[in-house]
Amino acid sequence: MSASSLERLKLIRNGEKEQRTFSDAEMQRRLTLLRKTMDELGIDVALFTSYHNIKYYSDFLYTSFGRPYGLIVTADEQITVSANIDAGMPWRRTFGDNVVYTDWHRDNYIHVIRETLKDRGVAPRRIGVEHDSLPLEMLRKFEAAFPDAEFADIAQAAMRQRMVKSDEEIALIKEGARVADLGGEAVRDAVAEGVAEYEVALAGTEAMVREIARALPHTEIRDTWVWFQSGINTDGAHNWPTTRKVRRGDILSLNCFPMISGYYTALERTMFYGEPDARSLRLWEINVEVHRRGLELIRPGISCAEIAHTLNEIYIGYGLLKNRTFGYGHSFGVLSHYYGREAGLELREDIETVLEPGMVVSMEPMIMVPEGEPGAGGYREHDILVVTEDGAENITKFPFGPEHNILGV
Repeated sequence: MSASSLERLKLIRNGEKEQRTFSDAEMQRRLTLLRKTMDELGIDVALFTSYHNIKYYSDFLYTSFGRPYGLIVTADEQITVSANIDAGMPWRRTFGDNVVYTDWHRDNYIHVIRETLKDRGVAPRRIGVEHDSLPLEMLRKFEAAFPDAEFADIAQAAMRQRMVKSDEEIALIKEGARVADLGGEAVRDAVAEGVAEYEVALAGTEAMVREIARALPHTEIRDTWVWFQSGINTDGAHNWPTTRKVRRGDILSLNCFPMISGYYTALERTMFYGEPDARSLRLWEINVEVHRRGLELIRPGISCAEIAHTLNEIYIGYGLLKNRTFGYGHSFGVLSHYYGREAGLELREDIETVLEPGMVVSMEPMIMVPEGEPGAGGYREHDILVVTEDGAENITKFPFGPEHNILGV
C-alpha cells in the first residue's frame, strides 16, 4: 500500500469521554463568551493553536513533539485537531468533537482543518488566529488554504477573557495552592547539609504528585515540578536544580509548582541553611517588607502599574532598585514554564490593567545581589491572591521570613 492511498483524516472515538476538569456549564460559559467576542470582531471561525487557549476552551492539553495541534471554534461547534500518534486520548478529553490527521502526507494538518470546515458547510470569510504565538510559516499555510478569508488576531481578546476566573477555576487554583504548601513542607524537611539540590527537588515533586493523584484522581498527572536552588544558583528565578550540595550558611530558594490539568500554581520562599550573616539577614528583611506591602496593595480598583511604582519606592529608599530582577507578580490560570501567560495582568510599570474581582495574581518581589558582594544571592517570596469584591484573599499558607525559614539551627 502506498502512502498516497492512506487516510489523511481520521475519527478515533476510542472508549468513553473522560471526566473533565470543569463542568459542562463552565465550558459552555467560556465558549459563549468567546462566540460573543467572535461576533463583535466579525470572526466566523476561531483557529487556536496555543497550548493555553486550546486547553481553556476544550479542556484538552496537547503534547506537541514537533506536531501542530489546533482547536476550531465555529458558531455552534468546537473541534480539536490532533495527531494520529495520540489516537483516541484527545477525543476522550475534549469538550466537543475531535478530528485526527496522519503523518502520511505533508501538511495533513492543514488539509484536515480545511476539510473539517468544508464538511460542515463553513466557508469562513474572517478567521481568528493568535498573533502572539502563531509562527509566520504556519500563518502563511493557513492563508494559502483559505485564500478568500481575512485573518485577524483573537489572542488579546481571549487573554482578557482568561484573566477573570470563574468560581470553578478559583476552586481549582486554591487546591493547587494547598498542594504547593505540602510540597514546600516536603522540601523543607529534605534540606540538610550535603544533600544535592535535585534530591531536595525530587522530594517536593513526589509529595505534590502523590497528593494531586489522591485528591483529583480523574486528572492527568503531568508537568508538576520543583526548582530548589542554593548559593549562587539562587540568582535567577528560573534556575533548574543542579547537583550542587547544600552547605552551611547557604541562601536557599524553594520553588514548588504543582500543575493540575494545565493550571499552574506556585510557592516560592527564601530560606537559609544555618544563621545568615548580618547583611544577608538585612536584605531578606527588606524584601519581606516589600512583600508585605505588596500583599496590602492587591485589591480591586488599583492598577498593575500603580502597584509596581509604589513598591519601587521602598527599594529606592534602601538603594536596592537596581537589584530588582522582574515584575512584582502575574496572573494565574492555564500557564506553565513552556506555554501560556496572561501578559495583560503582570504587575509591572508598563501594564495599566486595573484589578477586578475574580482575577488571581501573585505578589513576588525579588532582588539579586551578585556573587562577591555582601549578602550575595537571590531573595524572593511568593504568595497567590484572589481579588475579591472588597480586597483580596491570600490562598498561600506556607510562612515566610527569617522567623520561619532559617533551617539547620
